[in-house]
Amino acid sequence: MAEAGFRITIVPAELCFESAREQTLLSAANGAGIAVPAACRNGVCELCEARLGSGKALNTRNQQIIPVTGRLMMCLTIALSDLTLETDAVMASGNNQPRKFQAKVVDVRSISHDVYLVELQLPRRRELSFHAGQYLSVNLPGEDPCYFSIASSPSAELIELHIQATPDWVSAQKVINALTSGEDVTVELPNGRACLASIPDKPLLLVAAGTGFAQMKSLVDYLRETRFDKPVRLYWGVRRHEDMYLKSLAQKWQEEWEPFTFKQVVGDDEDNDWAGHHDQLVRTVLASGMDWKNVEVHASGSPTMVYTLMDALVEAGLPQEAFFSDVLEYAPRG
Repeated sequence: MAEAGFRITIVPAELCFESAREQTLLSAANGAGIAVPAACRNGVCELCEARLGSGKALNTRNQQIIPVTGRLMMCLTIALSDLTLETDAVMASGNNQPRKFQAKVVDVRSISHDVYLVELQLPRRRELSFHAGQYLSVNLPGEDPCYFSIASSPSAELIELHIQATPDWVSAQKVINALTSGEDVTVELPNGRACLASIPDKPLLLVAAGTGFAQMKSLVDYLRETRFDKPVRLYWGVRRHEDMYLKSLAQKWQEEWEPFTFKQVVGDDEDNDWAGHHDQLVRTVLASGMDWKNVEVHASGSPTMVYTLMDALVEAGLPQEAFFSDVLEYAPRG
């Protein structure tokens, strides 16, 4: 920690960040990539309320010292020492409680032969907190929930989804039909523990298959916003070149963001049977030469792909606790 800063700990989330002298706690938390609900910067909305558990802090509105156990607004408070803050508004990775919303459909457009980009607007958006890499469900009347990764960062005004749908994919096609009907839709979010609640302290390896790219886009958008400066490598596996529906975006990231490297893995390149694409993707990732003892891995794809990759990386030296995927939660091994 720099000499000029103070260490701030948020409980019960157990998230920590550094706050510089004269910097508001809200600004410091946001700079560390920690999502704190807030709709203003002057204490009016009271969404960033916390209680001071320990330490010394100053209310910048009235220049009064805040007593321990006293109530504070993070947007109006600066640290005068290391602090402990108590708030349920900031949750640890994956612990946000899902809530249902009536979402307005802003846009639905085809971006490939079978993938649609969807943008949703939620009421009171700034009061909703989620972490980069989480997902939501679209709940249609009389149908089972359909789950999709959120492709936008936690700070984005609109919620972005990438939905793969073909005429013979009944459930996904029903969702697209509902989204293009002009009516609001019910969504529930956030869900998922394979996400980022704060800036990682290791280089990142991101591995996606198909529309698993949506989750990786959320992570990349978040990391770029927080000026993450450690290496980030994205491996995106698809069956055919035409399935890489936002290849130009990934290439743009590589051109504009120095820490970022993009590697495409396409079944057509080796003229192989797509049933073997898992091995092809894993071989490519293993050949990256990364220090497997000092990297954090996020993977999004089918259970077969995720477990094949995890087993290979753990065998190569990756600590299993450094491997994150929603598959581990919704499709655990028996």
